[in-house]
Amino acid sequence: MESLIFDLAATPLREINQFLHQEAPARSGLQVTIENPNGAHAIAAGLNAPVQVTIDGHAGYYAAGMNQHASVTITGSAGTGVAENMMSGTVHVQGFASNAAGATAQGGLLVIDGDAGLRCGISLKGADIVVGGSVGSFSAFMAQAGNLVILGNAGEALGDSLYEARIFVRGTVASLGADCEEKPLGEAERAILADLLQRAGHGDLDPASFRCYGSARTLYHFHVDNAGAY
Repeated sequence: MESLIFDLAATPLREINQFLHQEAPARSGLQVTIENPNGAHAIAAGLNAPVQVTIDGHAGYYAAGMNQHASVTITGSAGTGVAENMMSGTVHVQGFASNAAGATAQGGLLVIDGDAGLRCGISLKGADIVVGGSVGSFSAFMAQAGNLVILGNAGEALGDSLYEARIFVRGTVASLGADCEEKPLGEAERAILADLLQRAGHGDLDPASFRCYGSARTLYHFHVDNAGAY
């Protein structure tokens, strides 16, 4: 299996991303390590090939954004918008993820080992997110499809204006947002949760220790009595 190492201290990010976009797709099984990222923005963004990329350190804004097919691992923490609008593939943050992790993501799996900031999974559109720690306020705001799994605690207004995404929380919830309510953890939900926990490296946890949240579906159509919640 071919392996390449790029040093961001010596090679411009534009050159590295251009290689990942134009040359890497033709090199099957390629493994790329990016050293000295030092918080640079948009590292490994827009990938569209089954390559394996390791960002060895901390990444800045929008790391692995718009990912398709690639497997991206960040050994440190990630700034705002990691895996934003991801379509497929896997993004793994071994540290902390800042605000809007996985925003608008439509497919694939985002795994965050540490905590995530505000608005994790905002406008989620079908991807799966597993957070090993806690998440900030307004997580899963307007989430339309997919699953958000939180092993720690959730901040205020969880699932505000939720559509058909599912939220699983093992810890405490500071408050639920408009139109979000606790749902029964049925067999179908347990199966989905067990699969995601296994894929994220938490297969030893019991799905029964989580609570499930979803949409109450009262805001789907305008009603004057709900005007204050829109």
